[in-house]
Amino acid sequence: MSHSHKKLEERIEKTMQVLKEDLNTVRAGRANPALLDKVMVDYYGTPTPLKNLSNISVPDPRSLLITPFDPKSVADIERGINAANVGITPNNDGKCIRLEIPQLTEERRKELTKTTKKMGEEAKVALRNLRRDANEALKKQQKDGELTEDDLKEELEKVQKTTDKAVKDVDEMIAAKDKEILEV
Repeated sequence: MSHSHKKLEERIEKTMQVLKEDLNTVRAGRANPALLDKVMVDYYGTPTPLKNLSNISVPDPRSLLITPFDPKSVADIERGINAANVGITPNNDGKCIRLEIPQLTEERRKELTKTTKKMGEEAKVALRNLRRDANEALKKQQKDGELTEDDLKEELEKVQKTTDKAVKDVDEMIAAKDKEILEV
């Protein structure tokens, strides 16, 4: 595997990771702790990820239970959740915070599938840009005499195959998320 192909695969992997994280923040009808992945809490003046300050569990398919490691941080955590606009109002009993996941309306489900489609399109644009960069690097190598014409052709094909597979993976990730969103 050429150096540029290895670099391409690493960059594709990063793109897929970003898409996965973005999709996790899209709220389907069931409770998923990943909804709170991007929630930051102002903890003694330091923005801290919620998951570093609490235990997040799923007591039932429709709710998340957040148990702070430091009971004094309940109000700060609640503020962090509200500031993150997760679209769910937190309820706290002084020790824990509960998030009830509302049933999604048909309209909201359609909106969410549009959002996931957009995320998928953005990931594909990123993949096409990575393919272009890899191809340009290979053409430069050929121009500089590091690759023969045949090597170039072979490497370009590998780049295309790798990109095609990644695009297919994106489509599958979006389809899986949409299925989760549309399931009642």
